[in-house]
Amino acid sequence: MVRKLDKVDVVVVGTGWAGGIISAELGKAGYKVVALERGEEKSTKDYIGVKDELRFTNRFEMMQDLSLETITSRNTLDETALPVRTKHELGVGNDLGGGSVHWAGATYRFLPYDFEIYSKTVERYGKKKIPDGMMLQDWGITYDELEPYYDRFEKTAGISGEQDPNPNAPKHSSDYPNPPTKETPNLKLFKEAARKLGYHPMQVPSGNVTQNYENPDGQTINQCVYCAFCTQYGCDFGAKSDPIVTVIPAARKTGNVEFRTQSYVRRVLHKNGKATGVMYVDMVTGQEYEQPADVVVLAAFTFTNNRLLMLSDIGKQYDPNTRTGVIGRNYNGQFNITFLGARGFFNDKKFNLYMGAGALGATFTDLTGDNFDHTDLDFLHGGGVELRQYGDGAIASNKVPKGTPRWGPEFKEKSIYYANRNLVVWYTPAVMPWWHNYTDLDPTYTDVFNDPLLRATFKYTDQDRNIAKFGIEKCREVVEEMGADIVDDDEIPEEFDHVYQGGHYAGGVIMGSDPSTSAVNNYLQMWDMDNLFVVGASAFPHFSNHHPTATVGALGYRAAEGIEKYLKNGGGSLAKSHEQKDKKII
Repeated sequence: MVRKLDKVDVVVVGTGWAGGIISAELGKAGYKVVALERGEEKSTKDYIGVKDELRFTNRFEMMQDLSLETITSRNTLDETALPVRTKHELGVGNDLGGGSVHWAGATYRFLPYDFEIYSKTVERYGKKKIPDGMMLQDWGITYDELEPYYDRFEKTAGISGEQDPNPNAPKHSSDYPNPPTKETPNLKLFKEAARKLGYHPMQVPSGNVTQNYENPDGQTINQCVYCAFCTQYGCDFGAKSDPIVTVIPAARKTGNVEFRTQSYVRRVLHKNGKATGVMYVDMVTGQEYEQPADVVVLAAFTFTNNRLLMLSDIGKQYDPNTRTGVIGRNYNGQFNITFLGARGFFNDKKFNLYMGAGALGATFTDLTGDNFDHTDLDFLHGGGVELRQYGDGAIASNKVPKGTPRWGPEFKEKSIYYANRNLVVWYTPAVMPWWHNYTDLDPTYTDVFNDPLLRATFKYTDQDRNIAKFGIEKCREVVEEMGADIVDDDEIPEEFDHVYQGGHYAGGVIMGSDPSTSAVNNYLQMWDMDNLFVVGASAFPHFSNHHPTATVGALGYRAAEGIEKYLKNGGGSLAKSHEQKDKKII
């Protein structure tokens, strides 16, 4: 029997950056908030001394338990999707703070081009440049409108960085709050090569904080020591920008926010066009609860946001056959075609590859967005070129040139010789939306509660292969200029392999200014239910050429502002007049 709890002002599903920001901001504004997290309670002390590559890199201890819930995956509409069963194939964050605790820390803004991508593409190249079936559309907000929220997120998170020297880089209203990460010898080599080729390199903007820092909420983030245990790990020094050292303690300090862990949300409850709360299960006792609220916020991972709307029968499901409907539309992200490039092996140079940090790296943005002429190119958008120094792990660091046997004396000899003599430069291309890439509920497979799993349908196009080929060629040029004796190019996959390890998946509940092609407005408020907000990467109509965290954070602050306006005004739509609807192609 479902037990009904006392009503609160706001219930938030998810405690990553999006949910943490919204909980903190509304708590500071005096509203009573309950934030629900399906995983366990965690704090920095849980990660002290935990530098175990086998436990976290190989066995994925911080990731979601797929025996309770997973997704199914397929490439085409006529295939039967199959469940993704192992954490190696699906790495989705769990526990308090979500995936924002185990992230690497790379903190890029999306580009002005991204937010008006349809308009700017047509303006420069004409409509014929956009391939048939590419579901390109503007976001319903401009970079200039979102910039103050980017700035706020960077100050809360204590981002370490420097201004991009690329003359086409987007403007920042203020500098990063902390100086950039260390320039190691291999990063210096990359930068020198990039400059010789005419590019404008810089340090990667980083959530690995370079000095002790107190953010505007009064929370302290410690100085990074470059221990190399960032990606897939919690930071035992409290030196990585994450919710458990920033917005979650800020929310708790208000006395208005309660975080309930091991609380698995199964439905958004609604009546007469209004959300009334959520139904969730206490995963320790098995008791089902109804948590009533004036406002419901879905701020979970993309897959969860999509699935909860579908299970709750909210919004019109996207139909690829008619290309109508909005929930599940424009599914996108970073897949196994994304991080491709070239690896160089050096005979006369050695590097200390076992020190590092998740976002210790160098990059240039000259080839991102529409910063270069696409008139004669067979793809849209661009990509960032990066060299990252994560800090190699002993188990995963056996890099050898192509053609080397995978076992035996030659492999051993070369793996030892090249252990500190290899560097990889990769390209992170944008991923465009297509009519055939979407999410819906699986007709066959269910979770532990017998609810349908989310089904993801994703297929590569010539756009994906062509932009990847371009990027690999540019990476090879950089690696050759760096003086590598052997250069191995990555191979472009023909099709997506159903491995979702990167954790950067988006879309399905996309934002815009036209309710017929978007699910939420630019405050992340549902068109169909004005007291329901859906916040996170699920709002991205396409995936830009860099990582998503800064944009998720900026949208979190934008949504929090909108929710506060909604509560103060007694309800109603926050959208601007949409007489000028999203320009789009379908």
